[in-house]
Amino acid sequence: MQLNSLSAISPIDGRYRRQVEDLAAYFSEFGLIKYRVRIEIEYFIQLCELPLPQLSDFPKNLYAELRNIYLNFSEENALEIKEIEKTTNHDVKAVEYFIKKRFENFGIEKYSEFIHFGLTSQDINNTSIPLSLKEAHDTVFFPNLMAVVEQIQELAEAWKAIPMLAKTHGQPASPTRLGKEMKVFVERLVNQIGLLAAIPYSAKFGGATGNFNAHFVAYPETNWVDFGNKFVNTTLGLSRSQTTTQIEHYDNLGAYCDNIKRINTILLDFSRDVWQYVSMNYFKQKIKAGEIGSSAMPHKVNPIDFENAEGNLGIANALFEHFSAKLPLSRLQRDLTDSTVLRNLGVPLAHTLIALKSLLKGIGKLELNQAAIDADLEENWAVVAEAIQTVLRREGFPKPYEALKDLTRKNEKITERAIKEFIETLDISEKTKYELKQITPFTFTGV
Repeated sequence: MQLNSLSAISPIDGRYRRQVEDLAAYFSEFGLIKYRVRIEIEYFIQLCELPLPQLSDFPKNLYAELRNIYLNFSEENALEIKEIEKTTNHDVKAVEYFIKKRFENFGIEKYSEFIHFGLTSQDINNTSIPLSLKEAHDTVFFPNLMAVVEQIQELAEAWKAIPMLAKTHGQPASPTRLGKEMKVFVERLVNQIGLLAAIPYSAKFGGATGNFNAHFVAYPETNWVDFGNKFVNTTLGLSRSQTTTQIEHYDNLGAYCDNIKRINTILLDFSRDVWQYVSMNYFKQKIKAGEIGSSAMPHKVNPIDFENAEGNLGIANALFEHFSAKLPLSRLQRDLTDSTVLRNLGVPLAHTLIALKSLLKGIGKLELNQAAIDADLEENWAVVAEAIQTVLRREGFPKPYEALKDLTRKNEKITERAIKEFIETLDISEKTKYELKQITPFTFTGV
């Protein structure tokens, strides 16, 4: 079978391709190759800027031409590199040979041995991958995440005055406000996003085993640590890990995965709560012409967007869990297990992106059914018992909790009338009775 959206094994490259295709530029094989070319080119330019003696006469007016190699990088270029790889059997070496061929085309082949000078493959991979992750996060992932946060915040604002029966342990509890319950998720998400922003995009850049061995032996007078810091931190906008083996230790990448996992868990919690509110008829869903909720039951409008989000968030978190647990582990100075895992870095981000887009769609379809919310409050006058017994405590009334417990646990429905008749039996002032009678499930909502 030819690979296309119908034959793709993964749904992120099949059914959901349109929703996640913006990530392809960063996490596909094409994207990885392009980032490797970019790193090699920028590294060579920085060697010229140093300059190394043999590069002191390199014509700086060619920098733009060199950068165009990656700025105008095409699928044909990537296929050319893959063809070279068939001979080299080494993906990063194939990139080096591709660039050397371009140097020949420019007539500057005498400088070409300074492409990939002193480096190991992981100096390229462990800068390409965090750079692609950073740019994918900033360009694609974060805007979609913030769109969900902003949409939930809009719900919080729109519904801030809507009283609602709370449910603790699935049972009627002290009333709350619907907007406040939405605000809970906003606060949780904003807190985690703040922590996420503090995690550096760490990169390893230091030669075969992290010590600039080859660089130092060739040019011992050069401060290669300062060079590496400037290249990674300033040129690439990453954060160079100072002491490494052959590979990045991935602790900060693990922290990134754990943080996104926590954000996803909050969104999963939100999805389940909204699903529950839909099942309780607190929310209705706008019907789009032509859409079918159930193949068998014409009346149904299922909360599929929130179910889809929940499923994709679960898949994403399972992978993020593996990444954060596995990537920081490497035998001695390195083994190759990180390589195959990192090639899947875009997968959990893609599933998360699918979930974010599902949430945006689902939230946009929600309609408040205030009649159902009000009816639930009216059916549960027993919840004002907490308010009454608390005021009675203030007034020094003997054993108020026990008095309310006896009232509310009778095998009969607690109504507004029953509450007010109970208040009349209390040995308290008329002023306090009046105060207690003003308490309803609709007003007992706190601050």
